[in-house]
Amino acid sequence: MQQLIEQFLEHLRYERNVSTHTLRNYSSDLEQFLDHIAPADPESGARKPPEISAIDHITIREWLSELHSAQKKKSSIARKLAALRTFFQFLVREGLLEGNPAKLVSTPRREKKLPNHLSIEEAIRFIEAPDATTDLGRRDRAMLELMYATGVRVAELTTMNIADVDFRNQLVRVTGKRRKQRIVPFGEPARDALKSYLEVRDNLLFNAPVSKREDEALFLNYQGTRITTRSVGRMVEKYIKICAGMHDISPHALRHSFATHLLDSGADLRDIQELLGHARLSTTQIYTHVSMEKLIEVYDKAHPKA
Repeated sequence: MQQLIEQFLEHLRYERNVSTHTLRNYSSDLEQFLDHIAPADPESGARKPPEISAIDHITIREWLSELHSAQKKKSSIARKLAALRTFFQFLVREGLLEGNPAKLVSTPRREKKLPNHLSIEEAIRFIEAPDATTDLGRRDRAMLELMYATGVRVAELTTMNIADVDFRNQLVRVTGKRRKQRIVPFGEPARDALKSYLEVRDNLLFNAPVSKREDEALFLNYQGTRITTRSVGRMVEKYIKICAGMHDISPHALRHSFATHLLDSGADLRDIQELLGHARLSTTQIYTHVSMEKLIEVYDKAHPKA
């Protein structure tokens, strides 16, 4: 089965062009399932190869039940089931299975969790936290400004190249999930922060060994190589500590804030969908719940008969 998993991952990488993040999740989820049905010997590390044809929906349900007992999040369990469905469908297509056993297992109902976002005042304070007198401070300010100005995902930010930025028209080309591209506008604060960062970007680039330089990368780490999503996460944590009173803020919070503030200002939901790169409008509609909460709060405070 290990060999089949590797073939499946190759299919995802080269035929379906999935992102590195998605590929990593699929690999991890399938390895965990393999550990469940064919645990490795503690001493030798060897596995007894499982019979693919012997895996049925009951086997899958047992695994999901174990995950539930281990108090794994429903969203995580649903993702693992989705990985199994896609994997077994690949085996059906390759003629290795007659049917997909994972299709007989229902997806756990996910908890409705409203996205965490900042107020406009908090967003401004957070974005202005970096020390713009240093090279890394200028880079951090540019990243935060661009994230809030465009609502891009962190993975989309880290894969941006200099050529993706059109300063004249204040537009950026964003490569989203499944390599789908979209064009998103940005304002003057983001433009000015980006220009300020590009003035010192070469100072970071020269820190990288020649063999590892990525001249086209927009954002670099202190070693002069393309910045990673993990580095962006650490950067956000750093400025959370500086901004007193802020908590539970992730890099994704700026994306949520971008969408919520646009909706609060009267932007059309379908326009926000396009800017965020959501395939389905239903994904974007969660922000209407956030705005409704604010509307109810304003009503309760302002209406004399509330």
